[in-house]
Amino acid sequence: MAEVTADALDALAKRLTEVEGYLHVEDKRSEAEVLEQQSAVSGFWDDATAAKRVMERLARDKEDIAGIESARGKLDDARAAFELGQETGDEELLSEAQDLADALTHDLTELELSSWFADDFDHGDAIVTITPGQGGLEAQDWCEMLLHMYLRYCERRGWGVTVNDAPQAEIIGIDRATFTVSGKNAYGMLRAEQGVHRLVRISPTDLKKRRQTTFAGVEVLPVLPEDVEVEINPDDLRIDVYHASGHGGQGVNTTDSAVRITHIPTGTVVTCQNERSQLQNKEIAMQILRSRLYELEKAKREAALDELRGPKHDISFGNQIRNYVLYPFQLVKDTRTGVETGNVSAVLEDGDLDQFIVAYHRWTVGKDEEA
Repeated sequence: MAEVTADALDALAKRLTEVEGYLHVEDKRSEAEVLEQQSAVSGFWDDATAAKRVMERLARDKEDIAGIESARGKLDDARAAFELGQETGDEELLSEAQDLADALTHDLTELELSSWFADDFDHGDAIVTITPGQGGLEAQDWCEMLLHMYLRYCERRGWGVTVNDAPQAEIIGIDRATFTVSGKNAYGMLRAEQGVHRLVRISPTDLKKRRQTTFAGVEVLPVLPEDVEVEINPDDLRIDVYHASGHGGQGVNTTDSAVRITHIPTGTVVTCQNERSQLQNKEIAMQILRSRLYELEKAKREAALDELRGPKHDISFGNQIRNYVLYPFQLVKDTRTGVETGNVSAVLEDGDLDQFIVAYHRWTVGKDEEA
């Protein structure tokens, strides 16, 4: 017997109305009309950067409007299937109503997330860096596990990923990882992962099979639009080239294609070795450097902790945002929201992170409302 009920459908209808309010759908309809008129004006593309911003905003408005209209359609179809199924006792119709209700629930969560992302950066791409913390060799292995988890998560969401840098460690795991994620709301979603991640398990490198606690830090930065100015004096840069070392056994170029850029005044170091071309690696490294320097300057201007990056903590015990316990029991728990699951393999192997990321954003919205 399908579980859908009239009360459940009424609750979804109420939630849909609330989401329409969050998204200011009628305002977006009006704005979309204005933006379409602007885009049709002669000379609109003379300023390509400004035109691109307008078209991106128009695309977001249209996507939200289409999302609401699609949700309304699913709700109507679910009600019709449910009512007819109730009248006729047709289990297939009731099952169809349940499927539509489930799909609508998922769509409403995605629309809610869109409404929470107010910053323009939230809708854009992200640069993610994973760094080993306390735990020695184990921390390098933990970095590789986290990289796998995030790559699977991005795959699940249909985002594109470019691994910019992930050199193999000498014995186990990777020294670090930096990758760029391209897709709808990539930065907005992934900034929930900013912080320290703690792993507890039986050490795979300890002959006595003792329990080991390991840490890794995750940094999430926005990919800056071209019109965001970050002043970088070429004289402040030291650029080194070296042999790339492949990740996961991939073949690499034998030339000095990998690039390391050091911003001398701040000590910021960025490396990239994914591309075979030294020029391409340099371009990507400069893109990452721009984002990091922007972050530092923003913190300086505001004379406060960097709001893009979150509080800066040691990558060690007591500072973690999430615990991943493999022994003596199985549990993944977020220390901020309290959300937890015993299905560790779904999280680490399959990248099932939405439960944590959605809960984090709902939690931060709640905190803002209380303030």
